[in-house]
Amino acid sequence: MSLFAIADLHLSLGGSKPMNIFKGWDNHVEKLLGNWNSIVGKDDTVVIAGDTSWAANLEEALPDLEFIGSKLHGRKIILKGNHDYWWTSLSKLNSLNFNNINFLHRNAFVVDNIAICGTRGWFNEADREHNEKLQKREEMRLEASVKCAVELGEELCAFLHYPPVCGGFENYALIDVLQRHGVKRCFYGHLHGNSHKNAVIGTRYGIEFTLISADFVEFTPVRI
Repeated sequence: MSLFAIADLHLSLGGSKPMNIFKGWDNHVEKLLGNWNSIVGKDDTVVIAGDTSWAANLEEALPDLEFIGSKLHGRKIILKGNHDYWWTSLSKLNSLNFNNINFLHRNAFVVDNIAICGTRGWFNEADREHNEKLQKREEMRLEASVKCAVELGEELCAFLHYPPVCGGFENYALIDVLQRHGVKRCFYGHLHGNSHKNAVIGTRYGIEFTLISADFVEFTPVRI
């Protein structure tokens, strides 16, 4: 069994959100399908770190989730991104009963010798009061997830959608959670196109950060 990760699939099989208007995203679903299944086996696991579907609600997201479940090899663990408007309660997501899709939200999973934890994360924006509430919520969600992972007794790997470090921005609250619990590896997405240049790739604060946005990794899951 191997563990892989990728972020930002931006599927829209049940809607009409074309990605080919963006440079490098032509035929991205076909590229993803071919590249994914060429390296991921049926017994492997892939973490999808947010922005999985453009769907506005869960019903609209079902074709995307069914594609992930039936067409892409392996078990999938999905966390929420900033464009995942279809995301609902964990109980409702689990009630979909996909036999090879799990949802990461205030919980954790173990794959071989790795304990998987994470949350969406947050970037500070204009509305400071709004930011503070969402930032605190994400901090609590990450704390809960990491604590679940600690109980599994394996190496901790964190997955976030938003980068906790990016250019001149650093989310000290989330970094503190990772440091306090001894997380040494963190994978994130969200950055596309010209934003790739702002990515922090390598070790900072004792944590190795890795960008896994689909267009950055050429629509190929990264082996962990």
